[in-house]
Amino acid sequence: MRSWLQAEWPAPERVRTCITTRQGGVSLPPWDSFNLGDHVGDDPDHVAANRARLAAETGSQPVWLEQTHSSLAVRAQPGTVLNADASWTDQPGIACTIMTADCLPVLFCDRVGSRVAAAHAGWRGLVGGVLESTIQALQTPADQLLVWLGPAIGPASFEVGAEVRDAFIADTAAAAAAFVPSINAGRYMADIYRLARLRLQAAGVTAVYGGGLCTVSDPLRFYSYRRDGQTGRFASLIWLNTSG
Repeated sequence: MRSWLQAEWPAPERVRTCITTRQGGVSLPPWDSFNLGDHVGDDPDHVAANRARLAAETGSQPVWLEQTHSSLAVRAQPGTVLNADASWTDQPGIACTIMTADCLPVLFCDRVGSRVAAAHAGWRGLVGGVLESTIQALQTPADQLLVWLGPAIGPASFEVGAEVRDAFIADTAAAAAAFVPSINAGRYMADIYRLARLRLQAAGVTAVYGGGLCTVSDPLRFYSYRRDGQTGRFASLIWLNTSG
């Protein structure tokens, strides 16, 4: 699949993943070239062509969401764009799909390969409980889940205000370890991967993989809103193989 990535985790064989990069599409700058976001000012025909290419090359049916930094997790419904920030399915061929350009994409599957999910976890979603909502929606014991953390803004680039730090610490004191003071007074550098791992651990998830792919520092592969402002979106997909 071109220069696209796959989750590196010990998931069952029938669980398939794809993390697109910005390469291999038809969008023009500043959305060059495999932009999948239809809400960022790109030519709708280019976005449609890129999305069609994604479906063809993965052999899946991507189900898109209207992402609003909420904690809502829904069942993926092909042909329907729901307002939510996570989706799940137990039906083969349906790809739970999350678009990002700095926020953290989180993929889930159960150990037997019968259910999968994808969540869009920016800092607001993490504080709001989007990961916990996704676990609940899967209706699977947390210790029977595998989770993979996809490309997101890295700790060397994610500067936040004290209100963000305070919001996490108010929920769990352990979150303080994910923040270090910035060179800018009153600001902090946040580790979104560590924050996600803390939330997952507290929820009972014992198998967490990934993390460490920074969108900001990798302009050849990833879109980054923090780096570029007007830019595209890449996607993280997970689905069950129809023949597995």
